Amino acid sequence: MTDNLLEGTKDPALDSGYPQPPPRMGFFTDTSVCIGCKACEVACKEWNLIPDDGLSLLGMSYDNTGMLGADTWRHVAFIEQDRPLGRQNNAVALMPTGPSATGRTAQAVAAGLGEQHGARLGTETGATQLAPSPDGGPRQPVAADGRTELRWLMASDVCKHCTHAACLDVCPTGSLFRTEFGTVVVQEDICNGCGYCVPACPYGVIDQRKDDGRVWKCTLCYDRMTDGQEPACAKACPTESIQYGPLDELHERAAHRVEQLHEVGVVDARLYGADPDDGVGGAGAFFLLLDEPEVYGFPPDPVVTTRDLPAMWRHTMIAAVGVAATALAVFAGARR
Repeated sequence: MTDNLLEGTKDPALDSGYPQPPPRMGFFTDTSVCIGCKACEVACKEWNLIPDDGLSLLGMSYDNTGMLGADTWRHVAFIEQDRPLGRQNNAVALMPTGPSATGRTAQAVAAGLGEQHGARLGTETGATQLAPSPDGGPRQPVAADGRTELRWLMASDVCKHCTHAACLDVCPTGSLFRTEFGTVVVQEDICNGCGYCVPACPYGVIDQRKDDGRVWKCTLCYDRMTDGQEPACAKACPTESIQYGPLDELHERAAHRVEQLHEVGVVDARLYGADPDDGVGGAGAFFLLLDEPEVYGFPPDPVVTTRDLPAMWRHTMIAAVGVAATALAVFAGARR
């Protein structure tokens, strides 16, 4: 078995000792079509028998889980922003507020159709005000409070199943292991709860349960994969935001999707975790994002935290040899 660090090939299963591994499998999460239904969270919990994590309102978002953890292996984040998505109109500003009324509804419809077509409807209260778009696109309707734009980003987060996984390097019991599909799995029955892998993960994915200290995270449904089935979260996703398959095919599909979004004006669309030359050698679970990685809580430049271990061990050995040589010289001089 070869070293897991950045000195190996781009095939982590081959590096881990599998002579003829199957194609590397993984996730492509397209956040542009995520509707925040959290079906993936539910399916993950049901299949993997993950205990309830409280389901309490956070007071800062409609999201009720907050982050990945020992009892949340899939987490759908809700991110509200005061900006449009590409060239879309602001659907929130078009929604009537207050008591329902025929005139108010017609007014909202008129604003949605725009100045040219909406003026034909006519209302008792007049047309909704349209403000110029900041990027020169279609004029945007103005809400009662003056807000002209809104979008709600939703993204289903999960373990990245890194090509170079620091958690594997620091696990003293072999509880964490690389599968023949290139994924990273925890064997909870031999985890001793040392917690070394928790700070080693550059994404903050791995977590310990408070009752026994053992660590838990997404296994990419390894039991289902070995039986030829797709993971539970991908199976349950109604919009195919979570896509499962051979990683090379997913990369091609994701690149084509980014091109589509750019063509319709979503210029901020970009891939995260798909670059094999990044600090973790690329991820087995990568994402299409509509904003900077930090907006979603992802590190912008993740680096495998054990990258410098070989150099550190070499320096330690050199220092140890120097100390030993000095001690021998002092001892020899004292005898003379």
